[in-house]
Formats: sequence, structure tokens, C-alpha cells
Amino acid sequence: MAEENQKITELKEKLNLVFEKIGTLTILQRLLICVATFALIGGAYYYFIIMPRYDQLKKLESTYQAQVNQLNIFKQRASQILKYEKLMAQKQEEFSIAMRALPDKRELPSLLTGISKAGSDAGLIFHLFQPDTEINREFYKEIPVSIKLEGKYHQITDFFYQISRLNRIVNINNVEVKSDKGGKSLVMTCKAVTYMFVEKKEPVDKNKRKRNKK
Repeated sequence: MAEENQKITELKEKLNLVFEKIGTLTILQRLLICVATFALIGGAYYYFIIMPRYDQLKKLESTYQAQVNQLNIFKQRASQILKYEKLMAQKQEEFSIAMRALPDKRELPSLLTGISKAGSDAGLIFHLFQPDTEINREFYKEIPVSIKLEGKYHQITDFFYQISRLNRIVNINNVEVKSDKGGKSLVMTCKAVTYMFVEKKEPVDKNKRKRNKK
């Protein structure tokens, strides 16, 4: 306890000496000391407190700007995705409409019957109605039908009109019209082409089939 009191006494004596020395200084010297002291304290405050926070603020601003730029990129991509989704939906609808116009194998006989009925309803006489060899395409088949009809001009045009009203795709190609020997009626030969959708089958892996058998 005595040692602590002695240290306090020595500290007081040193402070008294310092104050005595300051007391002997001129006003200008005291002012310079105050300015230097405040500059030292201000410099220490700036270096140890403000600078670290300023650097942290710069990093946060840089991170924020990077996130804003990334958000703008994502917004742009999102708008493009919406545009492509809308286009895809439109193309899907168009594809569905086209698919409804392509008969499958089960509906083909009724479609051929519809073509034949169109000619009969128009009052034409059939001399030939023969499906020809199917032609394979990428995802559909062409089914040509050779037709030979006899009748009046207005009956032939009525036949074409009824074919155009079918809910399936039927194209009439290679049309030839001639007068019969008596000139009382017309004989028309043509090729009616309809189409059938064919779903692609995945190739069978023979090695996989052998493994399954084992």
C-alpha cells in the first residue's frame, strides 16, 4: 500500500513539473502544443476508426453494385425466358392444330371414306379409288390415293369444295380433266394426298435385351 502511494506521489510530482514547464511557455507555444495535440488525436482517430470503416464502406458499395448488375442480368434473362415461353406456347398450339389435321392409323379409313363420300355427295361416278404406296417422311407418312371420276363441271367443283371442308389435310394433285367421247360429261383423274402422323420409335438396344434375358 505504501508503494502505491509512493508511485502516485511521484506521478503527481512529474505532472506538476510538466504543468510548471507549460506555464513558462508563451501563448503561441501553448497554442501550437494544443494544435499538435488535436492533430495527433485527430490523425489517430482517422487512422484507427475512420479509415477501416471507410474501406468497409467501399467494399460494401462494390458488393452492392455487383449484386445490382447481377440482378439486372437476371431480369434481362427472365424477360427473355418469358418471351421464349410465349413463343414456345404459340408454336405448341400451332403444332397441336397441325397434329389434329394429321389422322392417326385408326382414323385413316374414316378419312378415306370421307373423300369417297365427298365425290358421291357431289353426284360424281367413281371409276377408280385406289390408295397407293405410302411415302415415309420424317415424322409423318404421305398416303396418295389415285382417283378417277366422271360427272359435270359443277359436280367436280362441288367435290373440291367438300374436300376443302374436311377437318383433315387433303391435297389434290396431278389433276387432268377430259371430255368423254359423247361430250356430255367430264372425266377427271387426280391424286388425293392425305397425311398420317407417325411417332418415332426409340432404337432397341440389342445388348440391353440380351442382358435382360440373362
